Amino acid sequence: MLDRDYFFQQFQNLLAIDSTTGQFREIQEYILSELKDLGCPASVCRKGGVIAELGGEGSPLVITVHLDDIGLMVRHINADGTLNVCPVGGLYPFYCVTENVRIHTRRGKVYTGAVCRTPNSIHVTEEELRATLPDFRSNVCVVLDLPVKTAEDVRAYGIETGDMIALDPRMVETGGYIKSRFIDDKACAAILLSAIRSIRSREAKLNRKVYAYFSMYEEIGHGTSYLPQDTEDILAIDIAPIGPQQNSDERKVTVFAKDSRFPYHWEMTNELIAAAEENEIDYVTDIFTPHYGTDDDTSLIAGYDIRHAAIGPGTANSHGYERTHIDGLINTYRLLLAYLGMKED
Repeated sequence: MLDRDYFFQQFQNLLAIDSTTGQFREIQEYILSELKDLGCPASVCRKGGVIAELGGEGSPLVITVHLDDIGLMVRHINADGTLNVCPVGGLYPFYCVTENVRIHTRRGKVYTGAVCRTPNSIHVTEEELRATLPDFRSNVCVVLDLPVKTAEDVRAYGIETGDMIALDPRMVETGGYIKSRFIDDKACAAILLSAIRSIRSREAKLNRKVYAYFSMYEEIGHGTSYLPQDTEDILAIDIAPIGPQQNSDERKVTVFAKDSRFPYHWEMTNELIAAAEENEIDYVTDIFTPHYGTDDDTSLIAGYDIRHAAIGPGTANSHGYERTHIDGLINTYRLLLAYLGMKED
């Protein structure tokens, strides 16, 4: 069974490290340290990413999760000392207005601020606020927690176009429900770390050769464009968005049938369904269109001759302040271990 204390500690540790896509160094070093403690040989990709060897022989499988978060970047410093921003990954303005943020400069300084509408007071500019939707190009900015009134004031702190802006995760757990930014995909990364810990502590015999791939560029579409050359299958662990006409449920694991690009491999998907049914794991199948994909797609587009499948916990409010349930994560963990031929721990 999933060690909840270990899972939550790993999830909180990962959330505490800002890792907007492209800003990978700190979280990569953290993962390398954890894998070393678990006794897993690992290597890094030049662009960022960690590939660990979990053992086993034959028919190599890559299990992938991603550690990059959606966020913002400074596009322009406005004349009044606010920051015009652009999204990194699929972040929409209506999902981040009023959020607290951290601005990371290229010189290593970190400052705080908040995402605001402009104008921003319902008591003063009610008609303007009602008449327009939030838009990064025109009426949404970042206000710094600094005494700045001009662009020159901002630049005096070393802030410049191209600096990274990370959103506050605000993780809360209540009655088994987990609310946080970046459940996509740091909760799934914590599940993978938990599975690796179980495998290593039990010295379990895997039913095939297995790699664990912590990718850093999933949110912008090239996370696993490189794979170990002997890879035959890839299994992504990612969130299963909940919405109208969706089967996914926060308390279940979803086996993906199709995303906005491709159907998932028929036979590999059937193997996952069989593993779920044989082990009495609470699962559903689902299809995600029109705006969803996983790192599996990246590998296929890169030209790898592989089978691909994906699983993950049902998750509400995708790319916003997300919510899932510990049961969905436990079912994801159980299905992952079952697919690797491991008995319940």
